[in-house]
Amino acid sequence: MITVHASPGPQDCITDISGIKVGQSHNERVNTGVTAIVPSQPIVMGVDVRGGGPGTRDTEALDPSCLIEKVHGLVLSGGSVFGLAAADGVTEYLSEQGIGLPLGPRNIPVIPSAILFDLRNGGDKDWGIPSPYKDLGIEAAKNITHTMQQGRAGAGYGATAGGQLGGIGSASLITETGIQVAAVVAVNSFGSITHEASGDTAKHGVVHMPKLGLIGSNTTIGAVATNLSLDKGGCKRLAMMAQDGYARAIRPIHSPFDGDTMFAMSTDMKSLDEPLPATLAYVGTLASDCVVRAIEKAIKTANQ
Repeated sequence: MITVHASPGPQDCITDISGIKVGQSHNERVNTGVTAIVPSQPIVMGVDVRGGGPGTRDTEALDPSCLIEKVHGLVLSGGSVFGLAAADGVTEYLSEQGIGLPLGPRNIPVIPSAILFDLRNGGDKDWGIPSPYKDLGIEAAKNITHTMQQGRAGAGYGATAGGQLGGIGSASLITETGIQVAAVVAVNSFGSITHEASGDTAKHGVVHMPKLGLIGSNTTIGAVATNLSLDKGGCKRLAMMAQDGYARAIRPIHSPFDGDTMFAMSTDMKSLDEPLPATLAYVGTLASDCVVRAIEKAIKTANQ
């Protein structure tokens, strides 16, 4: 039997991954926000979408068969389809900094994105034209730093989870051999946080559905990151394994009402010491563990 020992990083946060920074913004009046994850260098990324009502941007570019090998950031946003404009703001800001593909007179950043539905949370949604999300994206990009506020912040600012406040949370693990794994999750779930994340044991045959009827108004979105050298196929597998953390912490999950999406990122800073399948078997498990703890931290901090 092989035993892998891992402990939380110094901040127990996705910014423990070397080269990863996070910027966040929110609008208190609208009751919404944006989280931007920006690496110091372009990164490999994969995605796994399982919810029945997702809202995403540029996820097809992450398919291993597509041309682009590395991307320049990731945006998680509230606002449903309007929140996709947050990625426009991050894209424009990073282009101004000279970040992106040098394909013409301007660099072109590739910024995948996912959104959650927070339009029924009591905020003022009468914003006219344009929506606030492009500016929120620019603000989040300007705020990138090595620390990250959790709970009611960023993409989780206006989120709800079952019958309580949702939020954004992050957690990390570092192995004795220097493998770094971390997760960031914005929890706006249809299901309640009643399983591993709360320490409760789900009762067989009992399902609590406090948000039933709010069709399309639920999503948990997030990302995991590692310093391991992974290609797009490896990141795809890592995202798939990490998304199992949603199922361990939220019940029900991946329903027709949800847009559950998980990204996976590789900063390509540590070579593999073992064959890829064996490494992913335990790194994916650690990523799933980080997702569970990130969800727990998001809800606990948001409801304090």
